[in-house]
Amino acid sequence: MKKYLVIGNPINHSMSPKLHNYWIKKNNINAFYDKRLVNEENIEGIINELKRERIHGVNITVPFKKSVIPFLDELSLESKKTQSVNTILMENKKIVGHNTDIAGFELALRHLNYDITNKKILILGSGGVVPSIIFALKKMQAAKIILSNRTKKKADDLKFFFDDLGVVEWGHIPSDLNMIINATSVGLKKNDDLNLNYEKIGTNKLFYDLIYNPKETNFLRKAKESGNKFENGKMMFLYQAHQAFTLWHKIMPEINTDSINLLD
Repeated sequence: MKKYLVIGNPINHSMSPKLHNYWIKKNNINAFYDKRLVNEENIEGIINELKRERIHGVNITVPFKKSVIPFLDELSLESKKTQSVNTILMENKKIVGHNTDIAGFELALRHLNYDITNKKILILGSGGVVPSIIFALKKMQAAKIILSNRTKKKADDLKFFFDDLGVVEWGHIPSDLNMIINATSVGLKKNDDLNLNYEKIGTNKLFYDLIYNPKETNFLRKAKESGNKFENGKMMFLYQAHQAFTLWHKIMPEINTDSINLLD
């Protein structure tokens, strides 16, 4: 039986095992998917398990999407450009890092029928998934992408990869926004709050939270109460998992009502 993992810290909230094991069973694959809480010093050991074929694929979540890179043999084009990896497997006896977050985010917005073209977007946070979000937004022809992070230097560092990226101080809300994306981990806990000025932001914006569990964070609840559109990260999660599953098993799992409801 082949073994697959998602690693991260924290990891309890991850629904990857539930979804992947559902698809594994539906497609009659002799495999099992688990989750593992790890620290930075455990990453090399995980890669060694891959090399010895004790495990056969790994998903990477917060906060290791960049720190895993030095331990890999090769990167896909998307992973090189974003310096972010969320899916690992052995290909031709080499450990290769892929980025399925880009396609996951793009497909999620298309599922929502939201047109990014010429939109002005604020991203909160600058963690491992953010380069993938920026890459996808640029691909979909966003007019302007602005980043804000509590530690401003981390936001500024991303300008080395995306030189036309705007950066503002934490708490500053630019005018005429069309979309606000929460790419921080604020919201994983019930009382987490980003303390945004919703009145200043206005109405009829799209608030998108990359967090999918819980399904309604305070960020989204307050957006709803303020007369805005809102969406959590469930479909992005589903689509990035779909891409990873296909890489590992060479089978495209079905995204249907059952798989979507599985995450509710």
